[in-house]
Amino acid sequence: MPANMKDIAKLRDMTGVGMMDCKNALEETKGNFDKAIEVLRKKGAATAAKRADREAKQGLIVSYIHGERIGALLELNSETDFVARNDKFKELAQELVMHVVAAAPLYISRKDVPADIIEKEKEIELAKLGGEQKSQEITEKILKGKIDKYFATVCLLEQPYIKDSSITIQDMLNEKTAAIGEKISIRRFSRFELGN
Repeated sequence: MPANMKDIAKLRDMTGVGMMDCKNALEETKGNFDKAIEVLRKKGAATAAKRADREAKQGLIVSYIHGERIGALLELNSETDFVARNDKFKELAQELVMHVVAAAPLYISRKDVPADIIEKEKEIELAKLGGEQKSQEITEKILKGKIDKYFATVCLLEQPYIKDSSITIQDMLNEKTAAIGEKISIRRFSRFELGN
């Protein structure tokens, strides 16, 4: 079933993905918007994976201050200066720095979390399980789930996006990488809170 231009434009507005990709996703899913978005997300993840080994050395640093009490700086990188000057890239950087202010992540990804912090979290979660008699296999599964939940709280890339909790920050970066056509990565951020 050929997709009509109105639907293609609507899907493009919703996702920021190119017109042809939107057209193909709508045709593949017979006009179902939810499924088309899912198709585009999967494609975005695949595109981002292909670009993962490229170097992103251009970009910009953005800031956001909320109510003169909380603020953040964030460095967002792209492969080229051309993309770094693009309005969509600037918008993304601003969305990300606002997310950092609101969600207060401590690390970019789980590989940035020090091993001793992870061990301490495991100890805390084991203590919470207390004297519950469970097999080692079940205990390890519970522990893995708790640690994954911890990562989703403290790691920026694993946090649910504050404006759309159905996606993580990593999902959003994958989508933007697919839409923009270049590797995009968060290099670093700092969050400041008055009195902390």
